[in-house]
Amino acid sequence: MSDLRPRPSVLFVCVHNAGRSQMAAAFLTRLSHDRVEVRSAGSAPADAVNPAAVEAMAEVGIDLSAQNPKILTVAAVRASDVVITMGCGDTCPVFPGRRYLDWTLDDPAGQGIEAVRPIRDEIERRVRLLLADLLPEHV
Repeated sequence: MSDLRPRPSVLFVCVHNAGRSQMAAAFLTRLSHDRVEVRSAGSAPADAVNPAAVEAMAEVGIDLSAQNPKILTVAAVRASDVVITMGCGDTCPVFPGRRYLDWTLDDPAGQGIEAVRPIRDEIERRVRLLLADLLPEHV
């Protein structure tokens, strides 16, 4: 019997889409091995990804240097099964049939690498738990 279910889709949202949501999306992309459709966006996107986030992710072998912050759209929310917010407050539109999670995490904006590493590690831990929930048969 083949598995014809579509891939689950996850949208990570934070204010600037420059740190937390970028790191979470990169971890889920890597760890899911293309079994999850991954998006990230921000309610007020920054001009560039946080350099400390880029550096912290490079330390674990993930390159964020080519990523760009993206604006949160209604279409991105509608296209996602799971929407994970990270400090964006009430700016994320809510639609029936979506699963919403709010991850309370420190904001890496303006922080140095020493402060960003524990945020990165906590995001990876949460992404691994999310992946086990989304694809229990594959973990």
